[in-house]
Amino acid sequence: MSPRRRARVSRGVQYVVLLAVLVLLLSTADWSTVGETIFNPAAAGEMLDRLPRAFLNTVTYTLAAFAVGLSLGTVLALMRLSSVAPYRWISTTYVEFFRGIPALLVVIAVGYAVPIAFGIALTSIIAIAAIALGSVSAAYISETIRAGIQAVPRGQVEAARSLGMSHTRTMLQVVLPQAFRTVMPPLTNEVLLLTKDTSLLFVLGQTPAYFELTKVGRDALSTASGGLTGLFVVGACYLVITIPLGIVARRLERRTGGHA
Repeated sequence: MSPRRRARVSRGVQYVVLLAVLVLLLSTADWSTVGETIFNPAAAGEMLDRLPRAFLNTVTYTLAAFAVGLSLGTVLALMRLSSVAPYRWISTTYVEFFRGIPALLVVIAVGYAVPIAFGIALTSIIAIAAIALGSVSAAYISETIRAGIQAVPRGQVEAARSLGMSHTRTMLQVVLPQAFRTVMPPLTNEVLLLTKDTSLLFVLGQTPAYFELTKVGRDALSTASGGLTGLFVVGACYLVITIPLGIVARRLERRTGGHA
């Protein structure tokens, strides 16, 4: 048997085995119970009046957190690369701290501990989401941007400086534009992660007008007659957001040659 034919037979066997496993798995499920508890159209219909607002809130919280994360992350990346040692120490401490603690603890701290400690009232869920999730995201984004800056050829920096450009102008007009182009795919992935992290805001006990998708799904567990249908519905809503972003990330990765 030729190598090409042997490879073709091998792929055929793998397809058959995969198909057999899927058929065996699907045949063991109790589809009548699955239909009642997970794919119940009546239970899904009970959620329709709350889903648009929750969907919009989830997108708003994600964009607010990403705006803070991107801005703060860029500053932290520049501090990490600074020749001034205290800047590097502050940036390193920040990154290690926020990468080392769960995002849920940060949400609780910003939502409850910070107002008590500083005597301020954070009544806006958008502000809490932006500060809490943005602070955590900034730690990861800063490392991504730092890698992008370091990937810019040193010769371009030296050429810009030899033309009389200041260090600040070189960073703003030469280095950062190229760095952001390189790190665009991982930044898109960070938006995906932030979208899912908005589910942590359920601990803040917000009013229905500020519910995000997971909160609506959790409430549906106790009110809808369809069992787990609510979670299935909100899961589908998350996919409506994340799948297009994933496609964008892959296209950017192919275009830039980076790694998403």
